[in-house]
Amino acid sequence: QVQLVESGGALVQAGGSLRLSCAASGSVCTINTMGWYRQAPGKQREFVAHMTNGASTNYAESVKGRLGISRDYDKNTAWLQMNSLRPEDTAVYYCNVETWLHDNDWGQGTQVTVTS
Repeated sequence: QVQLVESGGALVQAGGSLRLSCAASGSVCTINTMGWYRQAPGKQREFVAHMTNGASTNYAESVKGRLGISRDYDKNTAWLQMNSLRPEDTAVYYCNVETWLHDNDWGQGTQVTVTS
């Protein structure tokens, strides 16, 4: 199992930027993809972005061009650079890993609030 700890969530004004971090520990050798999901109040958790071990990335349409995912494979860390933030980006952001065994592990979440 992989343990994940997120950080970096904050209150920010619309148009601002944040950088979220996710540190992985435990069975990190089993990680295939690292990514981010978010859950807004009253809504289902939704995919934001992920990056495979081969550095292939995928983004939700709603965040393309504004959010960017990166990884440090040696440090088992992933980041989500969030630019041009909008009030609709307000959510709890969860780090996620998918392992080679197709298991999913989740962090505890970090709150991002964007004010207009």
